[in-house]
Amino acid sequence: MAKELNEDSGFQVSIKTLVGIGAAMATVISMWFMLQADIAKAMESPAPPDPEVTRMEFDMKDQMIRATIMETKKDVDEMKKTLERIEDKLYKR
Repeated sequence: MAKELNEDSGFQVSIKTLVGIGAAMATVISMWFMLQADIAKAMESPAPPDPEVTRMEFDMKDQMIRATIMETKKDVDEMKKTLERIEDKLYKR
């Protein structure tokens, strides 16, 4: 048999539990207001300027990309040679 809940029903909560619930609520509420203040501050501050790419940075990135492309070309050439050897063995050329 289940107990009925009505207006005469009661439950017990310790003071320690009430203090814990109060502290948790205070923490959540303070975090909410801090977040709102941070959002308001961020909305007021100007947008950061576009970053300017220096010539040295551009050259270094260009060299890195070119080196990567050349390395990839070497890998593809090696794969082609390996594929040709496999085909030669498979088809007995």
